[in-house]
Amino acid sequence: MKTTIAQRALTILAVTTAAWGTPAFAQQEATGAGASFPAPLYAKWAADYHRATGVKINYQSVGSSAGLKQIEAKTVDFGASDEPLKDADLQAKGLVQFPTVIGGIVPVVNIKGIQPGQLKLNGQVLGDIYLGKITLWNDPVIAALNPGLALPAEKISPVRRADGSGTTFGFTNYLSKVNPEWKEKVGEGKAVNWPTGAGGKGNEGVAAFVGRLANSIGYVEYAYVKQNKLTYAQLQNQDGTFVQPSEESFKAAAAGANWSQSFYQILTNQPGQAAWPITSATFILMHKAQDKPAQAQTTLKFFEWAYKQGDQTASGLDYVPMPDNVKNVIYQSWNAIETQAK
Repeated sequence: MKTTIAQRALTILAVTTAAWGTPAFAQQEATGAGASFPAPLYAKWAADYHRATGVKINYQSVGSSAGLKQIEAKTVDFGASDEPLKDADLQAKGLVQFPTVIGGIVPVVNIKGIQPGQLKLNGQVLGDIYLGKITLWNDPVIAALNPGLALPAEKISPVRRADGSGTTFGFTNYLSKVNPEWKEKVGEGKAVNWPTGAGGKGNEGVAAFVGRLANSIGYVEYAYVKQNKLTYAQLQNQDGTFVQPSEESFKAAAAGANWSQSFYQILTNQPGQAAWPITSATFILMHKAQDKPAQAQTTLKFFEWAYKQGDQTASGLDYVPMPDNVKNVIYQSWNAIETQAK
């Protein structure tokens, strides 16, 4: 029986409390909303947690911008975003943030005759496509990166996010680092003034759009590439190497992150021969001061279980689990969150 990412991401799930030895939590629930980037994993974690224990965790894949708005408004117990907040912003908003996993943002195309991993692109070309400067697939600049590959004389149809998106932040942050004109004219953000392209809502929407639109190009988190059997491109990294998206290349990009200093880590365009150039962590946001401390405790118990029991599931979906030493730093950060009634 097939289950789509959207269905799985929007249905989340129950979890018993027997493993925690606290029967009072059997009726507890926690709700979250935000990034579509990790939604396939959060859905699977929640389903497994439900089978293993019994508390209900409900998560809505609505995009990072909406997730931040909802946690600020306290309409959910946790928000999720792929764009980390700076420490000063967290302090001002009374929030704690912590990373859950690392993944990759991947260019995907729908070009007849082109197989996954055949097309090679770099950041300059990718930015110029989304600037509307490169409009044909057989443009000499693309052809020069792909000698021997039969590229059609067809118009490129760019697809991008229609909603405020942490995936868009990662994508545009990367383009701003590698394409000077992009940085000057468009810049980075969860939402930008796109020079061109049709919009899809969520990673789900972009994946569906590219899947049905001939000669299109888009960008999605890697789990959506695999789930939807999309054709992905290789990217040239900072070291000049063309790399394939994989857990290994995402891990290589994150190798230099200093999580003990701050959870504000941007992983795009990192050095390393094996590094995937558009890599991103994804984050959970919670209030320090809690109106509903029981739900906060339920949320933290879920993520503690995920860190301890969910690494294999994360790897199976080609996310990179956080290293054990980073998990210990995360657990320490939770001391700032109220989990007991006053």
